[in-house]
Amino acid sequence: MVMRFSLRQIEYFVAAGDEGSILLASERLNISSASVSTAISQLETAFGIQLFIRHHAQGLSLTSEGRRFLTESKRLLAQVAGMHGFADEMAREARGPLAVGCLVVFAAIVLPSLRSGFEAENPGVLWSSTFANQALLLDKLRSAEIDVALTYDLDIPKDIAFEPLARLKAHALIAEGHALAKRRSVSLAELARLPMILLDLPLSREYFLGLYQAADVTPVIRERVADYHVLRSLVANGFGYSLGNIRPLSQAADDGKLLRSLPLADLHRPMLLGVATAREGFRPKVISAFEAHCRATINDESIPGMAPPLAEEGGRP
Repeated sequence: MVMRFSLRQIEYFVAAGDEGSILLASERLNISSASVSTAISQLETAFGIQLFIRHHAQGLSLTSEGRRFLTESKRLLAQVAGMHGFADEMAREARGPLAVGCLVVFAAIVLPSLRSGFEAENPGVLWSSTFANQALLLDKLRSAEIDVALTYDLDIPKDIAFEPLARLKAHALIAEGHALAKRRSVSLAELARLPMILLDLPLSREYFLGLYQAADVTPVIRERVADYHVLRSLVANGFGYSLGNIRPLSQAADDGKLLRSLPLADLHRPMLLGVATAREGFRPKVISAFEAHCRATINDESIPGMAPPLAEEGGRP
């Protein structure tokens, strides 16, 4: 649709209609009389109507069409003013839609508490959530389907910005009744002789298998599982051990059976939990506010929904 007028023309017309004079309108707007007269003529030509009856000495009189046009013009200018006010408000405050992506592995553990605190501080935000694996989250950031993602530092490309917030060391996850359950730590060489349940998600599996490669041992993979909750239940029921980086507050699997987390004796690179965003494009206030909330809430010693680091507990006797 091609616009047949400009907002400036409308503004000049409204001033002339209110003042009943081109001269008075020009003084009100602090512009030349010729500019006001030209704007009115352009509107009349564009819409094919006569807006004013021009009197040589007595100024202007609105026609019937002109009076209706004046009413609609004032309504239009009021809407535009409202839009400017809304935009200014959004620039000052965190308001409007926020699409948050979260790595599916810890979404149910971390995100609800994080969201609750953020929405309490920013009631004008319209929150929506997406849960996916790492590769899919990165794709959604690129396509602007989500604004920000809470995820790991796994294979972050150059077009994605990543701010690390907390280090998550890998640990062994075993059933409460397992022979290793009372150990303070366990090595990958010891674990490699036992059946393993592997978390089979893009990039996550490469990270965990890379730990074995760095230790020069090969795990015995009994089963590959893409659902973290199913994995925990399989481990709790004695089908094998697994490796993980997150530790929910509850030591129970979904079926109620208990698990134990053991620190790895091996030196290894921890995963970094952080916030990812697209590097390019305008960054609304709402995204900056969410990043600030994450920085204030997530750190090496405290993550919403997670147990304290194992090193802080000193392991199990």
